[in-house]
Amino acid sequence: MSEPSRRALLATGVASALTLGTVSFAHADTADGDRTETVRGTLPPGSPDFVYLPFEVPEGVREIHVSYTYERPAVPAGTQGNALDIGLFDERGTELGGKGFRGWSGGARKEFFVRADDATPGYVAGPVRAGTWYVALGPYTVAPQGLAYTVTITLRFGAAAPAPRPAYPPERAKGRGRAWYRGDCHLHTVYSDGRRTPAEVAALARAAGLDFVTTTEHNTHAGHGAWADLAGEDLLILLGEEVTTRNGHVLALGTDPGTFVDWRYRARENRFGRFAREIRRAGGLVVPAHPHATCIGCNWKFGLGDADAVEVWNGPWTPDDEVSLQAWDAALAQGRWTPATGNSDAHRDPDAVGTPQTVVLADDLTREGILAGLRAGRSYVAESSAVSLELTVTDARGRTAGLGERLRTAPDTPVTVRLAVTGAPGRTAHLVTDQGVLHTATLPAEGPGTVEWRTTSAYATYVRAEVRHAATLPPLPGAMAAFTNPVFLERD
Repeated sequence: MSEPSRRALLATGVASALTLGTVSFAHADTADGDRTETVRGTLPPGSPDFVYLPFEVPEGVREIHVSYTYERPAVPAGTQGNALDIGLFDERGTELGGKGFRGWSGGARKEFFVRADDATPGYVAGPVRAGTWYVALGPYTVAPQGLAYTVTITLRFGAAAPAPRPAYPPERAKGRGRAWYRGDCHLHTVYSDGRRTPAEVAALARAAGLDFVTTTEHNTHAGHGAWADLAGEDLLILLGEEVTTRNGHVLALGTDPGTFVDWRYRARENRFGRFAREIRRAGGLVVPAHPHATCIGCNWKFGLGDADAVEVWNGPWTPDDEVSLQAWDAALAQGRWTPATGNSDAHRDPDAVGTPQTVVLADDLTREGILAGLRAGRSYVAESSAVSLELTVTDARGRTAGLGERLRTAPDTPVTVRLAVTGAPGRTAHLVTDQGVLHTATLPAEGPGTVEWRTTSAYATYVRAEVRHAATLPPLPGAMAAFTNPVFLERD
């Protein structure tokens, strides 16, 4: 087919979107064989965030198959080339937050299918009903020459197989009662742009000594049902999504099974608060991911006013994480605390599941318990399961506060800060307050180590701990081995 004529720019309720002319299938009234149509077009620089290609699905279709290609011309150094994402909405439409979503693979796949009993990973199996469906194109970046694309849609006719009943992992594992539990809450598989299967990720989580994980695929919940058989008494599996907008990524962490959170908006549209509320209504936490990452669209632009926690450490420690930590600490010093987390964001080999990991004090190894601990900041972040921290503040009367807790004392009454560390021999421990690093000690070369320091609530409004490796480029700080959320000191 020739390129369909464009409709006018539509106010569809999503970030700038363009709807193209509808594709109709020749001889679609016959219910035997396949029907295929191919659409070609070119998107110019400055294209809308989303371009919808409608196509008519008649009665009797059992499967929809879509493939696409696009040109990648050479561009000068420093100029962005072409990158085109793709997804699918059904006859219920493309309304923002509506029910029409049927899948998204971003740029990870060049073809996909959907039918009642099965679908390509990242896409939602279910009825193929008659009506107008939509291929969603997302021009992530467009070269100066434009983005020339080809989309091929095939309808396959015949009787549909019955849809299976979805199954999801349980919300409870065996646990150890009130205890510290280790988890990785940012993971990807073949259900978005990862290369590992859920079974491979679950095996790696167990090998890393984790107690819980959260599946967070980009812009899709289609993989939730793939984890049911992978949980066990030793591993709690939470469900979620990495909501990947053009102005930053946010983890919808621990949501109800089957929860889809839309991503088609920018910060300037003031829509994020609506979807943050949707995440909470689904029982989850709102956790901005890698807020200072430098990849296109990764830097968090929505602020932390709607966040329940923030991912300060993402994957192996890098300068991005150092910036995130310092920004988090600056907000903390101003009295704006958002609990910190750390996760691997592992996609493929050699990404290490559980590097880093968030260690949470929870009443039990349950969805409710883990989310409550994260929300309260009763947690610290460690580079591996070998590293353990305990940070407490105790006053002269024996009252003690731990991570995420508050200790109220007279302004001039001394309190004792105690940091116990295992699994980090020879590393440097820092005690940090709103004034910065106020106490530093080198941990023993072998075995566990303990650091003590005295202060007052007049001198420090909070205390948190960092354990770092030796600096490779002094005076820059060394890479992180672990850090804690704060213990707060309040004046009585």
